[in-house]
Amino acid sequence: MHIVDSHCHLDFPGLVDDLDGVVTRAAAADVHTMVTISTRVRQFDRIRTIAENHPSIYCSVGTHPHNAAEEPDVSVDDLVALAGHEKVIAIGEAGLDYHYDKSPRDAQAAGFRTHIAAARRTGLPLIIHARSADDDIAAILEDEMGKGAFSAVLHCYSSGPDLARRGLALGHFISFSGILTFKNAENIRRIARDAPADRILVETDAPYLAPVPHRGKPNEPAYVRHTAEVLAETRDTDLETIARQTTENFFRLFAKAKNTTADVAA
Repeated sequence: MHIVDSHCHLDFPGLVDDLDGVVTRAAAADVHTMVTISTRVRQFDRIRTIAENHPSIYCSVGTHPHNAAEEPDVSVDDLVALAGHEKVIAIGEAGLDYHYDKSPRDAQAAGFRTHIAAARRTGLPLIIHARSADDDIAAILEDEMGKGAFSAVLHCYSSGPDLARRGLALGHFISFSGILTFKNAENIRRIARDAPADRILVETDAPYLAPVPHRGKPNEPAYVRHTAEVLAETRDTDLETIARQTTENFFRLFAKAKNTTADVAA
């Protein structure tokens, strides 16, 4: 079996100090591919180094909306240049976060559009952060799609059904995190149940949002298996089917990544 953690932060405290252990425990849980996500372009070197040193780890390049005001000068050309590295398979994460509002909303929106342009130019998928900003996220995605196609994933889905519907209508993917396992997340499970089988992914967003039965503890890629199990239960299927579907979806969306599922099966 091959499960992919499509979104984690391996450069964050609690993970970066034990990368070999994290990778070993992930493999023991059938998690054989991980993507460590960029939150600051100015700190991209440490993300890239992690990916370079571990065959099972890929990375993205981008500025999180929390940090949009710190990096207003990051250009499309900057992102495109850094995305040329062989281990960079995505742009982001970028988007809008109106829950914390750590950067001014106009700076978040400007950064979001810059990242969309980079995704469009490189052909790499955009990783979208959306929190408490469903209408504006959907409006920007629809407006930008009118300028030219790009692929994307709504990561760590915690929004409402309207953003899911509008994102899926644009051809985008939806990724489910440990939130899916939370007792009070029935609304997210309804979206996960109804999403097209060829458009779903799983992730940890580690070290955050550890799934049940590890809720309240630091998260790590191995725990994405629990999310996959709940996704299987939610969709009335088995873990093997969900692992196959989400892994196939991952390698179709993140086409720059080397598909190693045959190696694992062997």
